[in-house]
Amino acid sequence: MTTTASRPEVLRYTAFSSDPAGGNPAGVVLDARALDDGEMLAVAAELGYSESAFLTGPPEGLDGAEGRDGPGGLDSPEGRTYRIRYFSPKAEVPFCGHATVAAAVALAERLGPGPLLFATQAGPVPVDVTAEDDGTLRATLTSVEPYVEEVAAADLAEALAALDWPAAGLDPAFPPRIAYAGARHLVLAAATRARLAELAYDFARLEALMHRLDLTTVQLVWRESPTLFHVRDPFPVGGVVEDPATGAAAAAFGGYARELGLVPEDAVLTLRQGEDLGRPGELTVTLRAGDPRVRVGGAGVRIG
Repeated sequence: MTTTASRPEVLRYTAFSSDPAGGNPAGVVLDARALDDGEMLAVAAELGYSESAFLTGPPEGLDGAEGRDGPGGLDSPEGRTYRIRYFSPKAEVPFCGHATVAAAVALAERLGPGPLLFATQAGPVPVDVTAEDDGTLRATLTSVEPYVEEVAAADLAEALAALDWPAAGLDPAFPPRIAYAGARHLVLAAATRARLAELAYDFARLEALMHRLDLTTVQLVWRESPTLFHVRDPFPVGGVVEDPATGAAAAAFGGYARELGLVPEDAVLTLRQGEDLGRPGELTVTLRAGDPRVRVGGAGVRIG
C-alpha cells in the first residue's frame, strides 16, 4: 500500500482545448508503477474527473502494433512507449481518448513532440504530438479497428425512456447503433440542436442499461453541416453525469459514420462538445480510405 507521502505526483491536464477552463480535464500519473488497482481508483475518485490516466511502465510486448503512417510504420523511439490504464471515479475503463491526449501532452512537455505508443487494454494506440506556431501542443491518437453493431429495439426504447427523449426527436438519417473504437458507445442522433440541449436524464435507469450493454457512454449527436457535429456524452457508469469531451466516443462515431456511408471514406470531421457544460472543446476526427482506424486529435494544456 502506497502512503500519502509516497504517492506519485498527480498532474491535471485538459484535453481538446488550449484553454484550461475548456475541454475535458483528466488526471495524469506519469509513473504509477507503485500504485495498485485500488489506489489508482482512489486517485481517480479523489480527482472526480471523468477519467484519469496512469502510466505503469514499458509494455512487455505490443504484437500487432500499427504505425502512424499505416501498418508497421510507427517510429517509436526507446523511452516513448508505455503501458497505460484508465480509471473513472467508479471503475477502470479499457480506453479513454481524452486522458490519452492529456497523457501524451504531459509526456511531450517533458520529452518533446513526436510519436508515442500506448499499450491499452483495448490494444496498441499510437499518438503523434506536434507543436503549433504559438507553442500549443496537439495530440492525435489512432484508434484500434472500430466496429458497428445493431441495437435491439427494446434496448433503444429503454435508452430513450431513460433520456426522456421521444423517438420522433431522433434524426432518421442517423440510425441508432452501438459503435466501438476501443470502448462501446450507443450513438443516438438528435433531430435538432434544441433536442440535444435537453439533457436531464434518469441517472440510475441509464446506468443500469449501459452496464447491461457494456457501454462506456451514450454518444448524442446533432449534425450542423456535412462535417460539423455537436455532441454530448452521458457517462453515469463512470459516476459522472456528462463527459465534457470524449475522444473514445469520437473515434467510435467516426467509424460509425463511415460504416453507414454518412460521410466519405476520406473525411475530416469536427466535433464540438462541452458547450452545454460551459467547457467548450473541439475534436478533429480524420478518416482515411483504406485504413479502418480512426484518428482523433485536439489540443491539450496543463491545468494550474
